[in-house]
Amino acid sequence: MRLRWIEGTTESESGAEPGRTIDTSEIQELLQNFQSPVLLAGWPGIGSVGVGAINYLRRMLDARPVADIDMREYFTAELVLVEEGLARLPDAPTHRLYFVREPTLAIFESESQIAGAPGIELLGQVLDLAQAMEVKTIYTAAAYQYPISHKDDSQALVVANNPDTLKIVSPHEVEILQEGVVSGLNGLLLAFAEQRKIGAACLLATMPVYTHQMPNPKSSREIVRLLAHLLDLKIDMEEIDEAVVKMEASMDDMAIQIQTAMSQMEEDGEPELGQIDEERAPQYVMERIETMFEEVQRDRTQAKKLKEELDRWNLYSFYEDRFLNLFKDSDPNV
Repeated sequence: MRLRWIEGTTESESGAEPGRTIDTSEIQELLQNFQSPVLLAGWPGIGSVGVGAINYLRRMLDARPVADIDMREYFTAELVLVEEGLARLPDAPTHRLYFVREPTLAIFESESQIAGAPGIELLGQVLDLAQAMEVKTIYTAAAYQYPISHKDDSQALVVANNPDTLKIVSPHEVEILQEGVVSGLNGLLLAFAEQRKIGAACLLATMPVYTHQMPNPKSSREIVRLLAHLLDLKIDMEEIDEAVVKMEASMDDMAIQIQTAMSQMEEDGEPELGQIDEERAPQYVMERIETMFEEVQRDRTQAKKLKEELDRWNLYSFYEDRFLNLFKDSDPNV
């Protein structure tokens, strides 16, 4: 494993010079001062729900960066950044280990999912770190898409890799996920942790299907609350509470735009949305728009239909950045 010690970590604590790359043989010794019974781990996913919760806890607990797992050899840039007329390559995503002294807690936060064999290699490296720190339990987090409204409360669920870990979490006002799929590294870690006899659980929070491409702080907040309860953490919730209020206001604005457009269509004698209830209409329309975004990702020729649908409901301003992002890495001749 290639691990880069972070600037600011004191040599007296770690035995490694800040910024130096260390190899596998040194890990056990270097992490002897960073022992923790629990590791939180998060990778980006739907609605940034899981990694959003991990990131919030990391910042609120003022976690200290310890080391980066060097995965640069697997990073391929797909664009250049332009600043003041000059182009440069973007920085490679980080995969960083943090540590909290009080209460004792290790946190791993990644800026990107990695597919295939490199992703499995990264999981192995995270578990190597966990074993070096004598971690007993690992918690990951993710979203669980469900046919609910953005106005509904988010519900916490859990899936674990062994019965004992499930028993630790299940009493904390959380529903056990009886069947389903947890995609990406937030889910895969459970299986690979079990191979090393490390207990692991993925905490999920429900979120509306039609918001899966938008950051969802409401669902992230549910996971933050659950982890705070599980680990007896005192967390300032003000910032994430404010983010939830802003998200709901934005979604309410979208719903108003849709209902206003529906009224105008009825006045103009245009076809209505079948027998869809007026209260249900905004959710129906947003779910349909999500489906169209997925179609455009597979077939760019469908972009015109998506643009027309957004304009029809006066929603283009809400989706403009996301719509334009569809074409950032596309062939200019397509």
